[in-house]
Amino acid sequence: MSWIRQAEIKDIDRILELLVQVDMVHHTGRPDLFKGPATKYTKEELEGILTDPDTPVFVCVDEKDVPMGHAFCIFKKFEDDNVMTDVLTLYIDDICVDEEARGRHVGKALYEYVTDYAKDCGCYNITLNVWTCNPVALKFYQSLGLVPQKICMEKIL
Repeated sequence: MSWIRQAEIKDIDRILELLVQVDMVHHTGRPDLFKGPATKYTKEELEGILTDPDTPVFVCVDEKDVPMGHAFCIFKKFEDDNVMTDVLTLYIDDICVDEEARGRHVGKALYEYVTDYAKDCGCYNITLNVWTCNPVALKFYQSLGLVPQKICMEKIL
């Protein structure tokens, strides 16, 4: 049994552990760009993120209230832009499911929760980025109905 709730300060140590797992997936795929093992945020930065209404973070917890996965989100609003229409977007900055909890539909539950949350907040869409060095994530997002919005390209010099 698991459920999803807003992340709390008490979850920070566990979230940091999950962030290392995310980093290692990226480090394995692109060691030229990602340090490993590392975390995207410090404990202090996470405290700020978790208390900012513009950066909601959700966790899927087990029966002991231990996070098995998280979804970091950021509200992005285009308003009175020269070329973009006025839209409110919920950007998923990071989704992670603990390696031990994969295959238990934690990621899908988090994504569906975030989708409902975005709808309730009046968002036009949800966006996210996925690294091509992570084909499992790419396939997962495609299975949920996400399609490419834009493509970031590179040439290593």
